Amino acid sequence: MNLRNRSKSFKLKPIIITIDGGAASGKGTIAKFIKKEFNFFHIDSGIYYRKIAKIVIEKKIVLNKKKEILDFINKYKKINIANNRSLRSLKISKKSSEVAKIKEIRNLINSNQKRLVKENLKKYPGFVIDGRDIGSVVFKKADIKLYISTNQKIRAKRRYKELIDRGERIIYSNVLNEIKIRDEKDKNRKYSPLIIPEKAITIDNSCNLQKTKKLIKNLIIKKLSNNKKNANK
Repeated sequence: MNLRNRSKSFKLKPIIITIDGGAASGKGTIAKFIKKEFNFFHIDSGIYYRKIAKIVIEKKIVLNKKKEILDFINKYKKINIANNRSLRSLKISKKSSEVAKIKEIRNLINSNQKRLVKENLKKYPGFVIDGRDIGSVVFKKADIKLYISTNQKIRAKRRYKELIDRGERIIYSNVLNEIKIRDEKDKNRKYSPLIIPEKAITIDNSCNLQKTKKLIKNLIIKKLSNNKKNANK
């Protein structure tokens, strides 16, 4: 087989896209759009933290006791994120921000995400992972890094609507306050704080979601096209 024919049979390496940003910035919506548009595998890192938060609440685990944390990690080395519809409550959101401060739990979740990508490398053309330390810590060598910036009041309105639609009784001002508190905790925690990852593209998603989707779609198409050209050289 000559080099030209060999290049045609070359299978492109799956690309990895990371999406970081604050609570209710639109990370999940954008990640789902990419998943559907390009048939990528989607990992929502927030679901892991929420799942652990739910377990912590149900089992009454004391987060400031090292032994209880280590016992938890030994028991839940592989986190099952199926059946996650009940994980979006404000109570779980608050607890997940406490869980996120713990280095050992972050390491556990990061290893679960990397394992999931590794297990599916041959099945998908790409992966999109959204969270708060994905491009800065978990997948530092991602092909495309995005940081979604959105006005706090707009994020609060989005989260308020989401919670109301789920049947929760909540006051908008409380949601806005919770967003502000979560931002403060995320940006100032000791381990893996929320930052703009190195070489990330910052996108303001405050107003026009369709414009955001179009911009991101073009970025991905360009990357895939360049990868194909390089593979065929």
